[in-house]
Order: sequence, then structure tokens, then C-alpha cells
Amino acid sequence: MTSTYAGTGAATGTASDPTEDSDTTGDPGTSGNTNAGRPGSTAGAAPPVESAAWEDVVTTALLGTARRPGPAAPGKDAAAALLDAAAVGTVRRRAGIRPAPAAPLLEPAAPDPRPALPAAARRRLATLLADRPGAGGSGRRGTAPDLTELLPQWLSAVNERSFAAPPELLPALLDTARGRTDLRPPALQFAGPRALWLARLNPDWKYALRAGSSGTNLPAPQDADQVRLLWQEGLFAERVALLAAVRAHDAPAARALLTETWSTERAEDRLMFLDSLRTGLAPEDEPFLEQALSDRSRNVRATAAELLSALPGSALAARMAGRATTCVALDETRTGIVVEAPHECDAAMERDGVTPTPPAGRGKRSWWLSQLVEAVPLSAWQARFGGRAPTAIVALPVADDWRGELHAAWCRAAVLQRDIEWSRALLGPAASPDSGGPGAVSLAERTKLLAALPADERAEWVAGFIAAHGLSEAFQLLGGCAVPWSEPLGSAVVDALDIARDAGSYPWSFSGVMGLAERCLDPAEADRLESLTTTPDEPEDGSPGAVGYWSEAFQRLVGTLRLRATIRTELAADGQ
Repeated sequence: MTSTYAGTGAATGTASDPTEDSDTTGDPGTSGNTNAGRPGSTAGAAPPVESAAWEDVVTTALLGTARRPGPAAPGKDAAAALLDAAAVGTVRRRAGIRPAPAAPLLEPAAPDPRPALPAAARRRLATLLADRPGAGGSGRRGTAPDLTELLPQWLSAVNERSFAAPPELLPALLDTARGRTDLRPPALQFAGPRALWLARLNPDWKYALRAGSSGTNLPAPQDADQVRLLWQEGLFAERVALLAAVRAHDAPAARALLTETWSTERAEDRLMFLDSLRTGLAPEDEPFLEQALSDRSRNVRATAAELLSALPGSALAARMAGRATTCVALDETRTGIVVEAPHECDAAMERDGVTPTPPAGRGKRSWWLSQLVEAVPLSAWQARFGGRAPTAIVALPVADDWRGELHAAWCRAAVLQRDIEWSRALLGPAASPDSGGPGAVSLAERTKLLAALPADERAEWVAGFIAAHGLSEAFQLLGGCAVPWSEPLGSAVVDALDIARDAGSYPWSFSGVMGLAERCLDPAEADRLESLTTTPDEPEDGSPGAVGYWSEAFQRLVGTLRLRATIRTELAADGQ
């Protein structure tokens, strides 16, 4: 019965079914009388199998032959007769379906001109996509590398070499990226045009269309007519991508697009479009941003003010400097700083981006002061403090407990303006006793300040911080360092892990740093770390069983580094 009705379901709903007419006209005594054979019906005997109406067969099958008599067949019980009637009706209905026009053939996927992946690398990708992370029992990760954590690095490496994705692995790759948003950009870059072709056939991969449509089918930035057409009629994601592409090619043309439709855009769209000006921000953007300071959206006004603050020569920066420098000055002895925070937030300050209402638990005056100071060009403070260098300014004592507030605002200004000299001054020596330098107020601020430094200097500072203060606060700082880690930074991390093991600490207290080490240490360090994989004697005052866990963790680290080295070799195979 199941297969019979599965087949008939495909036939129902066709535009034309001649057998319906033939059933009606061929046996008016049965199919025309829909009450035939039903309980309580006054009709005659049940119809024979060959002339049973399809509707009656379906109804009897749904209700059961015990509740509604079905068609009759000599020598067969009711159920068998019903099955015969269903078989006859199914053949009749299928035979009566008129053939429909053939569907058009699918357009082939766009060609991918990139070279094919080497065979060893193709096998490695299949293994990584199989999602088989190494893990032991009882919640222990074991010694095997975690393959899922290696996939992002594999994709990054393969995209650097511009290989084409193997077609047979694209479905697995798209499925994996569907569940991990961090993988989507590199996965789609690697997948190429075939990913978009497949995504149009499977709604589970529609994320690829959203991402791909914004970067694949954009008109050339110099094609003014097509650019304007897409800007006026495109989807929001397409318009955002188009604005970024035009901005990178021709900044005045991008501003012209924004000006053309600015007054008709939604507030949330204006905010996204305005954010695109961060790339390549220049003094020429100031007139447009000054107009945005009067926008009806508070978020748009705040973003425009932030962007203008990043332009040291802007009129807004000069206005903010005029306000802030009246609040912060040298004391009478010229050996310290005194602060007199604003007593009000007037309409002009609000227009320039100062938010009048502070967060819960924050004083109004300190809130207004911090917003003024972080919007001031940092060079203005050197003029204000007699030409002192940033290091000397940061070292000045600040009266009345305003030091933390003032330095925190300077930190935000240094990050916004990407000022290397001020970032160095606010970070201070990595080994300073307060572990934060003279100006930084939090790990988040230190991480942001480090981003302004050159990669080598950044790694050197973090290595010094770890050597002086250990790993307890280093995780966030390590995340901002270039990969692979430099030799001094890698050695500082491994030495700190070794010290933690000797102290008898449990390794899962450092699992985040260990995971970073697996991803970021130079694979060439594997042989040097081999000595750490042994299981030493357990210290008397150590945590029970900790040395065994540490041994596993170091074995996994060494195994992962060697696997990363193997992956590099595989991608370089076949002369590629």
C-alpha cells in the first residue's frame, strides 16, 4: 500500500488527467454516485475493481474496509480487492498524464581558472572536513591534533597559493562553513564560482549567495552607468559592497553616491554607509561628515563625530581641542596636571558628538570630560604642555584622582588616531610593576594600543610582558600578535607554560593559551619542544595527576605543529 500511494501522489495535481473524465463517463453508475458503498448509503452493491472511482478507493483506504466497504473482486477479501483497485487506478492515472515541456538545462558553473589542488592536499582537505578532532575519554582531549582547529589555517594557506577547490569536496566544505561563520569568507574564496552555482540549487547554502552577490557580480567601479543603476536598485548588501569598491577606486565618486540618496536612506542604512568612510578617511571627507553632524539619528551623528575626530585637521577636532584644553592644564609649578571637568553639556557639544547622559554609575562631568579629551588631536596636548614628548606628558602626576580618567581618554584617542608614539608612551615598559604601563587601564585598552605598533615591536612587548607577569593576563594580548609568532614571543609562551607545569598547576587553566600556541607557534619549533612531552615526577605540592595532563597537552602541541608543517609541504607539492 505504501509504495502504491507514494506513486499516485506524484500523479495528483496534474493540469490534465483524461482518466478522470473516462472514469466519470465510462461508468456513471459508480463514479457519478459518490455515496456508493458508504455506510448508510442506499446505493446498490460495491463496484467491481476495474470500475471503482479513484476518490472512493482513496476514501476507503483512509477509513479502512471495516468502516467503509470497498470495491468487490470475486474470491478476494475486501483488503485485497482494495489493493487491486488501487493498482488499476494508479496505472490508469499515470497513463493519462500528458507530458509537460522539458525544463531548461542548468547553465554550467563559471569556469575556475585557478590550478588544481595537489593530490596530497586534496586528501588532507577531505580529512579536515570529516570533522574528526582528537579527543580522549573522560573529557580529556588526548594527544591527537584537533583537526577542526586546523581547517581555518589550511584555508588561509591554500588561498595564499590561489588553488581551486576540488569539485567533489565543495558540498562538504559548504556544509562546514554553514555551521561556522568564521570559516565563511575563506571557504567561499577557496570554493570560487562553483560555490555560488551550487548555492542556487540548495537553500541550506544560501549564505553563499548573500556573501557572493556582494563581491562577485559588482560592476567595474569605473562603469558609472552600471554603478549608479546598482546603487539605486540593488539589495542593501550589494549597495554596501558597491560603495566600498567604489570608495577604494575613486573616493569622490563614492561620496557622490552617498550624497545623491542620503536624505532618503533609512537611519540604520545611513549608519552602515557612513562606516564605509573609515577606509581611506581623508580631509576631503570633512564637508560631508560635518553635514552628518546634524543628522536626525543620534548614532549617525556619533559616528560622524568619531570620524571627524580621527582627522586631526578637522574643524570638529579644533573645537574639541578648544574645549578640552581649558579643562586640562599644567599646575602652577608646571610639574603636574590639574583637571577642571565641564560643568554642563551645551547644544554645541551635543552636535559635535558629546552624549549628555552618562552610563549608569558614571558621573556626568567625568563622562563629558572623557568624550572631549578623546576627540582632541594628540599633538594639541604637546603644544598645551610646553612641547613635552608623549612619554613625559604621560609621566606627569595628575591631581585629584583624575589620572585614570585622563589616561583612559588618551588611550582611546591614540587608538582612534593610530598614533604610534602615544601608544608606546601609554603602554609603558612591558615589565612595569603595575603590569599595565603608566597609562593603560585594562587589557582591552592595551590590546588596542598594541595594534598601532609594528608587528615585531608588538611581539617583543608581549614577550616581555609574559616574562615579567606570566600568562594569566596574556591571552587577549597574544590574540593581537602576528602569526606565526616570532621566536622571542614563542619562547616566552613555551617557557611560561613549562613554569606553570613545574609549579603543579592544572593545564586546563592555560587551555586558551595552549590552543593559541597550537595555531600560532612556528612549526619549526616542534623538535625543540619534544623534551616537554615526557611525564616528569609529580611534585609533592602539585595538583594530583596534573603532570599527566601536561604531558598530553605538550604531545598534542608538538603533533599539531608537525601536522601544520606537513600541510605546508602538501600544498607545495607537485611543483606548485
